[in-house]
Amino acid sequence: MKKYSRGICSVLGAAALGVMAGCVSPCADAPFAKYDDAKAIQIIDLKRTSQSWDGAELPDYPVGKPQLIVRRYIFPRGSKLGWHHHPVMNYGIVQQGELTIIGLDGKETTIHAGEPVVEMVGTIHHGENRGDKTVVLDMFYISQDGTPIAVQHPEITK
Repeated sequence: MKKYSRGICSVLGAAALGVMAGCVSPCADAPFAKYDDAKAIQIIDLKRTSQSWDGAELPDYPVGKPQLIVRRYIFPRGSKLGWHHHPVMNYGIVQQGELTIIGLDGKETTIHAGEPVVEMVGTIHHGENRGDKTVVLDMFYISQDGTPIAVQHPEITK
């Protein structure tokens, strides 16, 4: 086993802590750095709407016992999620990078780090990372037991 000097181990340890914390030093450009000097609790509505990002009205809230799902998606640079639609309401926040969502009709939007998105319900679309940084997306689904949160459409090859 190779021995390392304390200096190298300290640098490697600090770098590992930075990676585990989700940033590379300095972290001043992290999406939440602007809150580091907060003096009091703040409550900020990032989004309040009854429409998806494309302007379509969301469906009525389902009846029955809810199942809430929180899912994290990681999109490497240049990756694309397949065409799909959601039978349930969902929304999320891009934690890192820029995610472009494209509808089957060609309408698209780009969501940046720190921004919320309200997804389409029942409308075929897909997401892709056109940026130069890995996208981290946290999504929240309002579903019911046995209802899929997404239905894939592999037959679409656009």
